[in-house]
Amino acid sequence: MTAAHDTSRLPIDFQTDQDHDDSLHLLDQVRTALRDRTPLDIQGGGSKHFLGRPRRGVPIDTTRHRGIVSYDPTELIITARAGTPLAELESVLARGGQMLACEAPAFGPAATVGGMVAAGLSGPRRPWAGAVRDFVLGTRLISGLGTYLRFGGEVMKNVAGYDISRLLAGSHGCLGLITEVSFKVLPQPRCSISVAQPMPPDKALARLREWGQQPLPISAASHDGYALYLRFEGNDGSVRAACDRIGGDRLDDDWWLSLREHRLPFFATTDDPRPLWRLSVPSWQPPLNLPGDQWVDWGGAQRWLRSEAPPNNIQHLAQAAGGHATCFTAGHADSPFQPLPSALMHLHRNLKARLDPHGIFNPGRMYAEF
Repeated sequence: MTAAHDTSRLPIDFQTDQDHDDSLHLLDQVRTALRDRTPLDIQGGGSKHFLGRPRRGVPIDTTRHRGIVSYDPTELIITARAGTPLAELESVLARGGQMLACEAPAFGPAATVGGMVAAGLSGPRRPWAGAVRDFVLGTRLISGLGTYLRFGGEVMKNVAGYDISRLLAGSHGCLGLITEVSFKVLPQPRCSISVAQPMPPDKALARLREWGQQPLPISAASHDGYALYLRFEGNDGSVRAACDRIGGDRLDDDWWLSLREHRLPFFATTDDPRPLWRLSVPSWQPPLNLPGDQWVDWGGAQRWLRSEAPPNNIQHLAQAAGGHATCFTAGHADSPFQPLPSALMHLHRNLKARLDPHGIFNPGRMYAEF
């Protein structure tokens, strides 16, 4: 796409006086909670409430604090408030021919920008484009000291010490209340073609390792136990050449959206009551020796598991394989996130103590220790 004579690609500033009032309203609620030593349960659209340990605290709703703050298509930067529906952000980007390349799942129409960052989940393109944290340029945050802080900015830069903006991705609200996020965005691919090939899981993983060493425009690779699903993206010539070389039956591109949003039968809890686990492991690991059914994603680096195996067994095997496991079924595991080694837990405690010393934000949501 070219920017010449295209007014849709001009920088846009959406801020209003009401936005300032909404920020102050959230800040007042946090300061009141600090004064009364009342824990707070940060809530957005509620689409990912099933993640983590049981919630407690007085609800603090971010959905009023919504809207796009600014959008500069030429600089590939968009800034939005935490309560902005994720669908609204994606719609604005689509009109500009751009996207959040991490393909973060929404898990429902109520999903918000703040919830997306706090959960830190990424979709099928993650190994080839990056995770949510890789696209976060800067954030505004209400800390557990009742202060309004700004981290990062609207350019990519290296910083000494902690990069707080990126640490907020996947923090599940335990470090503070995110009020605003700036993202790096990318152009939508010119061409996208998906194919499916029947093959066993071990052969699929071997093929993916082989293709990973070659200049193929793969942007998604998944295996359901029976067939390998591939997506090629880029310019028209390279994508079609890759499809001709690899072969396979054409697949509707909406299939990847269904995978991302867990709409495929494998993820349906009504049809399968077994707990759902997400395991992140090195992509070269063979099919994991666990009871139940597995689904391979991210070219092998993410394994979804339907299993009634004890949580400790699953997390121990994931750790032995060089990764970690997270339970996606609420109430099944007392520690749904992988237990941390003592040194890493020490770092988590220190960061929590700096940003939320009184422990008012989402206490115990990730780990009982903080």
